[in-house]
Amino acid sequence: MDVTLDKINGVSVLQKRNGYRFSIDAVLLANFINLSYPKKIADFGAGSGIVGLLLAKRYATAEVTLIELQEDLFNLSRQNIELNGLLERVRAVHLDIRLIKESELVQNSYDLIVSNPPYRKPNSGRLSPNGERAVARHETLLSVAELIESAFYILRARGRLVIIYHPCRFVEILELLRKKRLEPKRVQFIHADLKSQAKMFLIEAVKEGKPDFTLERPLFIYDKNGRYEAS
Repeated sequence: MDVTLDKINGVSVLQKRNGYRFSIDAVLLANFINLSYPKKIADFGAGSGIVGLLLAKRYATAEVTLIELQEDLFNLSRQNIELNGLLERVRAVHLDIRLIKESELVQNSYDLIVSNPPYRKPNSGRLSPNGERAVARHETLLSVAELIESAFYILRARGRLVIIYHPCRFVEILELLRKKRLEPKRVQFIHADLKSQAKMFLIEAVKEGKPDFTLERPLFIYDKNGRYEAS
């Protein structure tokens, strides 16, 4: 594979030069987590592993599972685990998330699941000619409803699911989470700058949690002078 070596927030990541590559969304997702001491973390659709690796660096005793279906990305995530010296606490699993109930992953065992899932419906928008990018952006292999159902299965009671998603489907996400007994707890909308509409949102939901909702202050990627300010 033709790859690049990139570094961000203390994590080194090999990525395909012309395949799927992580964006600022992955960093924002990792930064949104506010748990004190999660013991078991899973990254659904981990790609090259960036979000899970960032969380493994942040939580020095947590066990992290990177779940990825696409074989090339799965192999890159395995290399990135070794590259960052995390073989003792982080593992990669080659798995279709829709089949999680048939896998080795234990039901009701994870404290936290994170995901940057595809947010476009199969017949909406332009489908990328690059297969990896198409799967990452369009629900060709995994719907958000299927992701939520699988998350509920392996989360422990009061465990948390945190995702980043497009605001055009905000109401749908709320409805799906509550239908699957994952109670929305926190939301933060992400804007390019003060004048722009929200481009994405972060949401945290708690398995079988009680209704208690917080709308966080919006996050702006750039300040009024066009300088990068999100962290």
